[in-house]
Amino acid sequence: MSATARARTFRFGIFELDEASGELRKQGRRLRLQAQPCQVLLMVLERAGEIVSRDEVRRRLWPEGTYVDFDHSLNTAVNKLRETLSDPASNPRFIETIPRRGYRFLAPVQVLEAGNASPESPASGSAVPSSLAGARMEAAADGPSAASSGPAVSLLNRVLTSPEAVPRPPHAIVRTCFLLIQIMYLCFYAVSLARLGEVERMFSSMVSHGWWATVLVLLTAAVGIPGRLYLMSAVAFRAPGTRNNYQKLFLLLFVLDALWSLAPFLLLPQIGFGLALGATAALLYSPFAQRSLILMGAGDPSEAA
Repeated sequence: MSATARARTFRFGIFELDEASGELRKQGRRLRLQAQPCQVLLMVLERAGEIVSRDEVRRRLWPEGTYVDFDHSLNTAVNKLRETLSDPASNPRFIETIPRRGYRFLAPVQVLEAGNASPESPASGSAVPSSLAGARMEAAADGPSAASSGPAVSLLNRVLTSPEAVPRPPHAIVRTCFLLIQIMYLCFYAVSLARLGEVERMFSSMVSHGWWATVLVLLTAAVGIPGRLYLMSAVAFRAPGTRNNYQKLFLLLFVLDALWSLAPFLLLPQIGFGLALGATAALLYSPFAQRSLILMGAGDPSEAA
C-alpha cells in the first residue's frame, strides 16, 4: 500500500474512516471498530458500487496458510460492522449483502487526501473507482445533502431526531402513514372552508374581533392545500430530493401544523373541552411524525437515512 493510499480519508453519510489510523468517526466522535471489520469496511469503500467477493475478503484478511473458520469469522466481522454503522442487513443503507457472492457499498463516498480539504476526483489523477464517481454524480443529481442544505436544516438535524437514528420499516407502511396524515389535513381545510361562517361566529362569541380567525383560516388553507398536494405527489411518485426539500420546508410546515392543531376546538360544542385538548396535543406531534416518516424513506426509499 502506497503512502498516498494510506493517507486517504473516506467520508460517507456522517461517518469518516481514516485509512492511516483505522479510526472510524461519527460526527467527529470516534467509534470502536476492531481491525477485521475495519478492513472489510475499507475494502467496500475503495470499490463503492462494485461487488467485493467473499474470496477477495478472505485473501486480504486471512492470507494463505491461515487456518480459520472463514465463513463464521467473516460473518462475525460484517455483523460487528453493521452494528457499529446501525446498518441492518434486511434494509441496508451502506453495505448490501449479495447472497453467495460478497458485499457492495451503496452510499455515495468522498475520498480525501491528507492535506487536501476537497474530495479527490478522477480528473486529478487519483485512484478513484468509476463507480464511486458515478455515485457522486447521482448524489448531485438528487440535490444537496441534508448537511449542505443550509444552517436551518443542519440545526434541525442536531436538535431533532437525526436521520441515522430512525428505524427502517417497510416503505409501503411509511408511505401510507405519511399520505394519510396529508389527507387528514386536507379534510381539515375542506371542512373549515365549507363552514367558514360558523367558524367566524364561534370565534366572535369568544373574542370581540372574530373576523381575524376567518382571515387566518383562509391564509393558512391557501398555503396548506397546495403544500399538502405537493407532498402527496412527491411521496406517491417517489420524487428524488423529497427528503431534502421537506427538511427545507419543515419550519413553515411546523407553523401551519401548530396552528391547525387547534382545529378540534372548532368542534368544542360537540366533543367538549377535554377531548378537544387531547386531540390538539396529539396533533402537535404531527409535524415531528411527518419528518420522521420522510427520514424513513416515505418519498424515495433510496434517500432513507
